[in-house]
Amino acid sequence: MRKIFIVGIVASGKTTLAKRLSKQLNIPLYELDCIVHAETKDGRRKRSPEEQAEVINEINSRGQWIFEGTDRESYRCVFEMADTIIFLDPPLWKRKLRIFTRYLKQNIGIEKSHYKADIKMLKMMYRWTRDFELNRDDFESRLDQFKNKLIRMSDNPINLIEGI
Repeated sequence: MRKIFIVGIVASGKTTLAKRLSKQLNIPLYELDCIVHAETKDGRRKRSPEEQAEVINEINSRGQWIFEGTDRESYRCVFEMADTIIFLDPPLWKRKLRIFTRYLKQNIGIEKSHYKADIKMLKMMYRWTRDFELNRDDFESRLDQFKNKLIRMSDNPINLIEGI
């Protein structure tokens, strides 16, 4: 059974890789942001950590999955559940460029998003990126306990598909 967690910071390539793996391996894909922020008839609402865990556990009980997302305390259980963890870590300059490119594409309608692609969100993405870099050592130390199922990719994760 395949349970794959693709983790990385904003604009690291998680969604792109997850979609390709999902299609090639025929495994359902779940964006953790969509589990954190539930779609309702009145718009998006943030689920409590308990609600998030409930949704994740229900998905896990169904069998194979690919989760993709950043590192959030509310769903760290996914690290334990996964049989493969892929950490995408492209160079900082590339992530910063991708954030801005994504913002432009979303604002001219080339790329869709689950959130409002405005200046406030753009600034938040850069802040999250900065915060990740400032706290990288903590994240890396949490990853250490999963060395036996961890794949680290610094660039071009598309070549990884054959190895999974």
